Amino acid sequence: MKLLQLQYLGEIARQGLNISQAAQVLHTSQSGISRQIALLEQELKLRIFERSGKRLTALTPAGQQIVERAARVLEEVANIKKAGEEYSQHDQGSLVIATTHTQARYFLPAIVKRFSEEWPKVKLTIHQGNPGQVAQQVEEGHADVGIATEAISESAALVSLPCYQWNRGVVLPSRHPLLRSRQLSLRQLAAHPLITYDFGVAGGSAVLESFQRAGLSPNIVLTAIDADVIKTYVKLGLGIGLVATMAYDRKRDSSLQLRDASHLFPPSTTYVGLRRQAFLRSYLLAFVAALVPGLSAQEVRQRLSRD
Repeated sequence: MKLLQLQYLGEIARQGLNISQAAQVLHTSQSGISRQIALLEQELKLRIFERSGKRLTALTPAGQQIVERAARVLEEVANIKKAGEEYSQHDQGSLVIATTHTQARYFLPAIVKRFSEEWPKVKLTIHQGNPGQVAQQVEEGHADVGIATEAISESAALVSLPCYQWNRGVVLPSRHPLLRSRQLSLRQLAAHPLITYDFGVAGGSAVLESFQRAGLSPNIVLTAIDADVIKTYVKLGLGIGLVATMAYDRKRDSSLQLRDASHLFPPSTTYVGLRRQAFLRSYLLAFVAALVPGLSAQEVRQRLSRD
């Protein structure tokens, strides 16, 4: 049994049993992968995959267990490599962050700037996506840390740490009639075309539930995962916008006005997510500690060991 065979096995599973796609990801030949999988099945004296001709159609029950165990082996191999790097090159390496547009644009810049000054030899990469995609990237090992609302805390494969709470505001064009109201109501919002986050993003379900509890049906004309997209269409006059308050910049969004809506909707929590059993480099612990108020790098490690 070779580690290469386990790597091939894991990638085939990730690619939905498509050997051709797995070969492209691994930069090898389809025939080479097929041969190694066949050799592994011969060694184990069982079938890992069900087949229809040359096409893989499903994992066998035994194959399912083998894929799961192979994933744990590969995780430990990666941890061994990281442990070696930690002691030989403790202040250099790479850090891949998966997060949403709002977090990347409005929350992370100051933290990333400080981190880069303290760890100049660490190469940073930021992958953006919706919260579900952020969680998946960390679960599958494509990112070291995930930062998002909701989905991180719902993943059994991740340890989640609450980062901060935020709420929403309504962005309005200048001279909009709602600007004359001292405190907005759900009924007022429901009377206007509304542009807000996609329902699967950033507490969208909580927004709908707030309207429903009040017996109201909002007139949602557009949803997006990007706060800047929402503000763009508000500027075009398509409707009023509901965004995270941190996504409003007084200078950059000078043609818009922000009104508080925290009394209308429950707060949302942004979480930091880390893969269970992953080896955490010193600089990753330092980065997480910068994200989670009141926790040191050592306390982050202790928290993860408990979870």
